[in-house]
Amino acid sequence: MRKVTTAQTPTRNRGSRRTEILDAAARLFAARGFHGVSIEDIGAAVGTSGPALYRHFSGKEALLAEMLLDISGRLHASAAARVTAAPDAENALDGLLNGQIEFALGHPALITVHDRELGNVPEPARRQIRRLQRLYVEEWVTVLSELYPGCPPSRLRAATHAVFGLLNSTPHSAGELPPETMAPLLRAMARAALAQAGNQLAQAGN
Repeated sequence: MRKVTTAQTPTRNRGSRRTEILDAAARLFAARGFHGVSIEDIGAAVGTSGPALYRHFSGKEALLAEMLLDISGRLHASAAARVTAAPDAENALDGLLNGQIEFALGHPALITVHDRELGNVPEPARRQIRRLQRLYVEEWVTVLSELYPGCPPSRLRAATHAVFGLLNSTPHSAGELPPETMAPLLRAMARAALAQAGNQLAQAGN
């Protein structure tokens, strides 16, 4: 028992350090942009030298790639689980909205980097991230297609990206509103936007 615990502790520490570096880099990338941040800046943010980060990542591009692969994978996995657990499309949509809102409010820096910095990720990681992003969008499209049967997938994708734009940008201008106040407001706004667009989506299916 003791041997197992001792063996696992360094792994947890290494994982925690990587997470600390990724979180600090996300905040810096969101504030200054990828090209406005150096390895030395990231090192300083976590209390170490820039070159010391090469023990964890091969470079700034590799760090960004891991960051975006992680967030894209987590968003898709969460969405798939919520849709699978939902008894119907309405509840599935609520689950998708809640998941996106929770992430946008809890990780605004990651959301910003996710939206802006994909072009700075080298291949083949960029293709993997795009694939995960498409899979995430398709979870939404599948649910919306049940709510608006016959509506062209292209319109449902456009509606999905419009909702993302609403949810992802609002937390940055939330000001003094705490997350527990902002979350229901965002949920109501997104639901209202989809309801307003509902007639057009339904007509597109006729």
